[in-house]
Amino acid sequence: MLTLASVYCNKFQNGRPAWSFPVNLFKSDSDPFGIAGVIDIHSHILPEVDDGPKTWDVAVEMCRMAAADGISHMVATPHSNDRYPFDHQYLTDCLARLQRRVGDTPQLSLGCDFHLSYDNLQSVLAHPERYTIAGSRYLLVELSDFSIPAQIVDCFLKLGDRGVTAVITHPERNAILRQAPQRVIEWVDYGCAVQITANALTGFWGQRVARVATWLLEHEAVHAIASDAHDAKHRTPILSTARDAAAEICGMEIANILVEENPRAMLGGLSLPYSPKPALKG
Repeated sequence: MLTLASVYCNKFQNGRPAWSFPVNLFKSDSDPFGIAGVIDIHSHILPEVDDGPKTWDVAVEMCRMAAADGISHMVATPHSNDRYPFDHQYLTDCLARLQRRVGDTPQLSLGCDFHLSYDNLQSVLAHPERYTIAGSRYLLVELSDFSIPAQIVDCFLKLGDRGVTAVITHPERNAILRQAPQRVIEWVDYGCAVQITANALTGFWGQRVARVATWLLEHEAVHAIASDAHDAKHRTPILSTARDAAAEICGMEIANILVEENPRAMLGGLSLPYSPKPALKG
């Protein structure tokens, strides 16, 4: 029987993807941030750039909420899609302005909520550091609710050949992947990482989404929990309750890794401390 593994077996060495490099192409192999504490790798905190906060006051409030929840570092990840163009220099300037208004805590970095399209793929292959988390080798990748390209594995492999690790964002909320979450495990086997949404674990998106998030945790197919915060009232930058919910599923040690050590490694472009081989069980 022909499988994806047999088609792409030449991409693997010693049972792991040949492109899952331990060394980041864009940064040194040491943590440039020296960060302790909880890190949120996916948030929409920059005002007036996408569907996140509409004012600077709300953006500042979101950052202060995060700090009060124990978050020491946030990655601002504006959308990059047909509706919201991604102007790296303008967003960098916005980030610096927000940091000045917030103060020292939380520390802020720039990333991107990267929508996988042909034009976007060509752009990230040419200039990966514009889109990755803090210029590292980790890229948040959001997939459409309406269709997933048949050549999606080819896209992941092209990113990998460029030294970029795709971090698949909130698959539990994706209408297609909720029906077939085993596809996520298949992509993890190709070297992708997975980020689930914090409030998916606490029921904000409904029980169906919560069940898929739980299933992914039980199958060891989650590498980070992030807020995907958009405002200060509904989709808020809170990770503590989700960490506690995750601890009930996979234990507190792993729950802490998903909001601390693994996100820290993504910021620094390092290999993930927790990166198990997912199991299709149950």
